[in-house]
Amino acid sequence: MAETAADVVRVAIVDDHEVVRVGLRNMIDRQPDLTVVAECATGTEAIQTLPHQTDVVVLDVRLPDISGFDVCRALKEADPKIQVIMLTSFGKEEMVLDAIDAGASGYLLKEARGHTVLEGIRTVAQGGSLFSPQVTNALFQRLRNGGRPQDPIEELTDTEKKILELVAMGKTNREIGQELFLSEKTIKHYVSNILSKLGYTRRAEAAAHYARYYSERVESSDDPG
Repeated sequence: MAETAADVVRVAIVDDHEVVRVGLRNMIDRQPDLTVVAECATGTEAIQTLPHQTDVVVLDVRLPDISGFDVCRALKEADPKIQVIMLTSFGKEEMVLDAIDAGASGYLLKEARGHTVLEGIRTVAQGGSLFSPQVTNALFQRLRNGGRPQDPIEELTDTEKKILELVAMGKTNREIGQELFLSEKTIKHYVSNILSKLGYTRRAEAAAHYARYYSERVESSDDPG
């Protein structure tokens, strides 16, 4: 029995890597009940074009212009009916919670098998939620061990934390290198690693994260309770 237009789930893919978009499109469009209606390489394009045009968005966490979490939040605000699956290489528990806070219905790692992604799209289109087993197991283990996972900044080395602090102060790689007696090339490498560990692509995002982290630590130390 052929699927009617009303039965077909409209899917949008948001990823800055063309090879990922092509692979997902080819896989999805082979399904009789799914169809790709849009592809976006940036978060800005997604926010401007996808509301009220699609049912499910497969969204990369790391985009060249805007954090995938912010894109998810903006899409849900503009069109609450949109369902979002975060598809990423990063499975850190803090990032999963950020995705949930942003309104995502699913969080899958890019290493997930094709049928898992397809079933995930179908699941969230029907109002369900889906998180990969390895993400779910790690998240619940961490929650059982004391609530919300620690901030990923805690996992940075002392040198990385100091460099992130200087980035948050608006210093350039050259200025940071001069202060820490390291080459500009070395600082660039450190910054790249810091962004990767925090799940960001832009210095401004990492700086904002550090500002929130520092503010929370100050508030916690001031709390007499």
